[in-house]
Amino acid sequence: MKTLTTATLLAAAGVFGLSGCASTGNLTPQYVPPNTYQSYDCQSLNQEYVRVNSYVDITRNEQSTLSASGVGVGVSAGRWGISPNISFGVGKSNNTKNRDAKLSRLYGERDAIVQSARIQRCSFANGVKIYGE
Repeated sequence: MKTLTTATLLAAAGVFGLSGCASTGNLTPQYVPPNTYQSYDCQSLNQEYVRVNSYVDITRNEQSTLSASGVGVGVSAGRWGISPNISFGVGKSNNTKNRDAKLSRLYGERDAIVQSARIQRCSFANGVKIYGE
């Protein structure tokens, strides 16, 4: 009976451990100078803003931030007899790091487009917030 309780506690701890690591945190946009879009007119800036937003949505929906590197199930013998052993390997995958870097760049581009649109007084930029506002 004692080994069943130990196995249940280990499994519960593993589940809580996995759910605790599922946070992605806040991403800070990369700096992109607004003069990159200086030669664009309002219509081109609006099209570019829509295009970058679609890339942001696609990138956000990519794979989860957790990467399971392995799950081990076994039997171990110890002081209290034979008991099941479960181990989890969890970490942040390289794909997630790449996704976060891509999102940071896209956020920076989007902010630069909005700033350039504000300089040119484009109507679509009214009410659009950028990072830090």
